[in-house]
Amino acid sequence: MLLFMASNQQTRPGIGELAKDLTSDRIGVVMGEIGGRVQIRPVGGGTEWDAKPDSVVVPSAREELSARLAIRHGHSRGPL
Repeated sequence: MLLFMASNQQTRPGIGELAKDLTSDRIGVVMGEIGGRVQIRPVGGGTEWDAKPDSVVVPSAREELSARLAIRHGHSRGPL
């Protein structure tokens, strides 16, 4: 079952979900939130970075597909 969100509605991704940090234009996996910052880990693994909560959004369908393919193939192509 697919759920569609109205274009004017966006919720911040939860822990374990893919997220896009608008400030750095990178996509990663939400690991948690500490001290008012969202911790995001790069899709291919590595060091987490902190993002402002209001800069973290759900990635577009195309961005999510690209990130999921990178995970499946075990690599990352630059800043996802």
